[in-house]
Amino acid sequence: MVKDECKTLLNALNKVSACYRHLVTCAGGTSDSQNLREELKKTRRKAQVLAVANKNKLTTILKDKSISKDDRAEFERLWVLFSTCMEVLEIDMRRALELGQEFPLSAPTKRLIQTGVVGGTSAVAARAMNIQNMKYDEGNNIDTADLNDLEQEINEVGEMIYEMDMKVNVLQWTVEAKQGPGSELKSAGASSLAVVCANGGGNEKLCDTNKVFAGTMFSAVLIIAIVLTVCIVKFA
Repeated sequence: MVKDECKTLLNALNKVSACYRHLVTCAGGTSDSQNLREELKKTRRKAQVLAVANKNKLTTILKDKSISKDDRAEFERLWVLFSTCMEVLEIDMRRALELGQEFPLSAPTKRLIQTGVVGGTSAVAARAMNIQNMKYDEGNNIDTADLNDLEQEINEVGEMIYEMDMKVNVLQWTVEAKQGPGSELKSAGASSLAVVCANGGGNEKLCDTNKVFAGTMFSAVLIIAIVLTVCIVKFA
């Protein structure tokens, strides 16, 4: 189904973009390296491929005048999510460019920031690329060569966003969300609580015990506060 294909493509773009953002936060830090710069390059290019696929698919559908009103509303919602994802990707690419210029690895001019983050980032990049292990090009000084490519790709993403706005006229403030603000956080909290309190009789007893303990502690603190207040008034 076309709608499911669009959702799958958008979910893949969100996943890769999130991985790219995580990698960008490591640039310029103690975990920065030639491998990280290569992971950034491969991840952002995967994101751009997915972005083009999303744009072509959604543009074709939204320009079709024969789709129903309900379907159009759903595809417009997906379009808004896609547009937002592209804006975030462009911001992260610009941040990666700035960090790459500030912290060149080939000719270091500044010490790497002690962020406290240690270890490699290949697992994150592998998830973004949907592969088991990342392969790196040995002897390739990607640090200097990639900055020019990154700057060019930022311009291409900016042009893509502009072209999207010109081809499809979807006013973001007219698109209704299916969920309220922060609903995903509430649902996550509710599901976490459900795991603790609604998984059989043993866990229910545990929750009840915790409530009794909390109530007892609160009562004890309250009694102590009252006793201290009485003592202060009496001996003042």
